[in-house]
Amino acid sequence: MYKVTIGEEQLPSVQEREVYRTLRTNIEFTGVENRVITVTGVAPDDGKSTVSYQLACAFAESGKKTLLIDADMRKSVLLHRLQIQESVKGLSHYLSGQENVGDVIYSTNKKNLFLMPSGIFPTNPTELMGNERFAQMIPVVKNTFDYTIIDTPPLGNVIDAAVAARVSDGSILVLAADAASRVEAKNVADQLKAANGNVLGVVLNKVDVQYNSYYGKYKRYGKYGKYGEN
Repeated sequence: MYKVTIGEEQLPSVQEREVYRTLRTNIEFTGVENRVITVTGVAPDDGKSTVSYQLACAFAESGKKTLLIDADMRKSVLLHRLQIQESVKGLSHYLSGQENVGDVIYSTNKKNLFLMPSGIFPTNPTELMGNERFAQMIPVVKNTFDYTIIDTPPLGNVIDAAVAARVSDGSILVLAADAASRVEAKNVADQLKAANGNVLGVVLNKVDVQYNSYYGKYKRYGKYGKYGEN
């Protein structure tokens, strides 16, 4: 197994790490069968990639062998944020039949954390996600890793997340506070439920702590950029 070195533009604070540990614990208490989890959002700037990555790190830090799959083959945020070389083969290479699944999973410099990058951006990402190779991959990673976190594009924009959720054990919806309307959030939640009824919960993200004292002790989850930007 090859190894990649993950860089981080900003380390989470102690309070932020505690938030992700709490999220990890909440997921663990949904049942031991929920081990392959799709994470998506409503809009591009919800911060779902940061949640995916920090949640994977929280599982890895607890001693769980964890795989983070970058399934955003359109405008991967993780590819740039974690400073992964674009030449590294990944999910798109596997789904297109160019590589075996084991050849696109990399160990990292973080203990217990493994990564499957997005690979090159194909012209037909939804079709690749929907082919049988993605479904065939899930039992393989489930037999190898304790937890698998799948970061997907916002479901409010494209349907890739619904395709991933259909073969996952459960899904999580990330919402940025005061960003999406109630109707938009409900529509995306309904799409997730239609794909896989086991929606584990919603992460309320990017709360203005100065405005809302209830969430003040948690502060913000992290630093976010535009969808697809470095």
